[in-house]
Amino acid sequence: MKRVFSGVKPTGHLTLGNYLGAMRQWAAVDQHRADALFCVVDLHALTVHHDPARVRRLSRQTATLLLAAGLDPQLCTLFVQSHVDEHARLSYLLECVATDGEMRRMIQYKEKAARERERGGSVRLSLLTYPVLMAADILAYGTDEVPVGDDQAQHVELTRDLALRFNQRYGQTFVVPRATHPPVAARVMNLQEPTSKMGKSEDFGPGIVYLLDEPDVVRKKVMRAVTDSGREVVYDREGRPGVANLLEILAACTGGNPEELAVVYQSYGDLKKDTAEAVVEVLRPVQVRHQELCADPVYVEGVLREGAEKARAMARPVVDAAYRAIGLLPPVAEPVLNAAR
Repeated sequence: MKRVFSGVKPTGHLTLGNYLGAMRQWAAVDQHRADALFCVVDLHALTVHHDPARVRRLSRQTATLLLAAGLDPQLCTLFVQSHVDEHARLSYLLECVATDGEMRRMIQYKEKAARERERGGSVRLSLLTYPVLMAADILAYGTDEVPVGDDQAQHVELTRDLALRFNQRYGQTFVVPRATHPPVAARVMNLQEPTSKMGKSEDFGPGIVYLLDEPDVVRKKVMRAVTDSGREVVYDREGRPGVANLLEILAACTGGNPEELAVVYQSYGDLKKDTAEAVVEVLRPVQVRHQELCADPVYVEGVLREGAEKARAMARPVVDAAYRAIGLLPPVAEPVLNAAR
């Protein structure tokens, strides 16, 4: 059975884009077809200025929403990254294989570093090296497939490069993974800026539908979505990005096809109304289950504890093998006391 790994960074409240583009696929398909691991990658949240209490709160909320979205701990492994030391252990070894040039070519590093500098802040070294930590997340588990959006494809390519380089220099150690992309709604766009991804890092955004938004809030955001010049409803991603985004969201929520849905509507208003109701209905079961899980925090803690134990058991042999391969001495065993004494 193939092994699948994917992670969610707790830097903001999860959005409709996270659900339609990834979480729903994980629950409906990936956990059934593969040995699947899903991780709250909290160490990645430390690469920029952050509030420690908020990171803890969002880490718990993210794990709870993953369960609410349908991840089943009987079918998959759900855990928090910092609870498994092997991620950090392997990350340093891979830093010794990666190059400075590779890190500085990462598109996300360039964009995030530029934003930090614009705000007058300093750029943390971890922001430069976090793609190596992401590679460690993946390689520690002998991962075959990594479901990602287009914006993370470059990081999976780096992971492949590092695995191949390590294997060539130090012997066959890592499985070389490949990226996979969900076929529908892989990238839900911002309702107010339909050429930009619906990201979760913003606390408040009229163009962002959060998974825990109340139904009336969802309706208001969708009804106020930016459309395009003209009145005809057509599916044209380049020429009509606003309408195309609404059609893709509606298609993802209803199982339809954006091009076929376009011919059904004569006005933007009707399209927005149906899209809003479709989103409300898709989010309803997730929100209900989230409330149930919040009322039972002991269950969530147990899932994360058992998930970390399972993940640790999978990762430790791989990381120990990497330590041996790269030339590090194994730890000295504790002497066994003579029972007769």
